[in-house]
Amino acid sequence: MSESPDFFVISNEFTTVTVRKVRTRNGERLEIRSPAQERSITLDAIALEALTWSNALEVGEGLSTPMGPEDNEGDPA
Repeated sequence: MSESPDFFVISNEFTTVTVRKVRTRNGERLEIRSPAQERSITLDAIALEALTWSNALEVGEGLSTPMGPEDNEGDPA
């Protein structure tokens, strides 16, 4: 993955993330990194477009289990 030194920071009173464009062998991606959590994700154009299909409240529903559904393991879906 080719990394760009150009990134920008988005923060508020709760957290800080860095965002930058990276090039992979499969094309360009947007990398979003949480330095505090030492986690990151790279999203391609389709994944980014999919975010526009929902409103902020729908996207925010993922915050109820941000690290996964571990609390619901064993529960039938």
